Amino acid sequence: MIVEISAIINLILCAIFVACYFHHLVFLVWSLFVKPKKFEDNGEKHRFGIIICARNESEVIGQLCDCIKEQDYPSEYVTVYVVADNCTDNTAEVARNHGAVVLERFNTELVGKGYALSAAFDFIDSHAGLDAHDAYIVFDADNVLEKNYLSEMNKCYSSGARLITGYRNSKNYGDNWISAGYALWFVRESRQLNAMRGICNTTAEIKGTGFLVDKEIIKRQGGWKQHLMIEDVQFGVENVLQGDKVAYCHDAILYDEQPTKFKESWWQRRRWCRGYVEILKTYGGKLILNTLRGKGFSNYDMFMSVCPAFFISLIMCAVNILTFILVPIFEPERFLLYVLSAVCVGIASYGLFTFAALVTVITEWKRIHATPFKKILSIFTFPVFMATYIPIAAVSLFRKTKWKHISHHTTT
Repeated sequence: MIVEISAIINLILCAIFVACYFHHLVFLVWSLFVKPKKFEDNGEKHRFGIIICARNESEVIGQLCDCIKEQDYPSEYVTVYVVADNCTDNTAEVARNHGAVVLERFNTELVGKGYALSAAFDFIDSHAGLDAHDAYIVFDADNVLEKNYLSEMNKCYSSGARLITGYRNSKNYGDNWISAGYALWFVRESRQLNAMRGICNTTAEIKGTGFLVDKEIIKRQGGWKQHLMIEDVQFGVENVLQGDKVAYCHDAILYDEQPTKFKESWWQRRRWCRGYVEILKTYGGKLILNTLRGKGFSNYDMFMSVCPAFFISLIMCAVNILTFILVPIFEPERFLLYVLSAVCVGIASYGLFTFAALVTVITEWKRIHATPFKKILSIFTFPVFMATYIPIAAVSLFRKTKWKHISHHTTT
């Protein structure tokens, strides 16, 4: 009886999971046959304010500032602002030496990128005025850009888009299974999700870095007002709720540095998971209501991005752990059957993530900077990386998480 109940619950949860993310599967297959949208150059040039939030990033901030100066976009249309946020090193000095306008911020109570962005926009508003730039682009200090990044963003912006996210690649894909796991996830989101969303004329998802926002949106909300643990996702969700769309620019490519140590990865992903819990509590009901009211697929898609996956996974794990404990006690003769069925479920899950990684590596082979062996190896280690989210998600539900600095280096 215990085995049957467990099997029924697992089947129901699997059915819910497939129903929730069926559109992801469609996007996955579709990405093999459809090329991402491109934007034409109409000759118009826009003024961009580049905002970089940096905490103890003296090793990498100069590299990003130089990348921006070396863009094939007219430098007179670009101003770089660096928020040296609670730094104890010479980040501010390095940024100034590389041509940035620097704001030094010291506040150990209001900690996080959201508060740094607030300070940046307040600084610009009080000194040059928000109208000094047509749009603002947010980067992390460890980013490196392809030479045509700003030109491609400008094309997309000229097409009428007022919120844009680009293609997120990795500087250190081939370091180990952890960095490859991160990199594959972000490349997959760019190619399989955001690119397909762009073709469907729905909204892409803003994640962390490399996104553009029109000055009027910043003026509308009175500066930067998002201060939850994952302020970037919060910003995207709030704009979706207001009916805005985030465009996707496939040829605006940036590279960032992924953690290689499991301890750093644990803390970072635990913060992300806790952040999604905050987003769900704050905006989940509104996204569902907008979906039920027929206010666009974007509301449903965004809700799926912030909610069900790890909750379903956690419930499934809890059910199977409980079954694993109870079956040997009450139905020992059926324990082997249960173990075999659990192994089959595990193999199926591994196969699903392997397939997603395989499609990503196939479609993005030329853009992934690693040896052929490491690209192929990452296909098989990706499911392991994703499995480590389960304990991380479990801990994040019951323990508060604080922001922790992850050191970056000049990896290229």
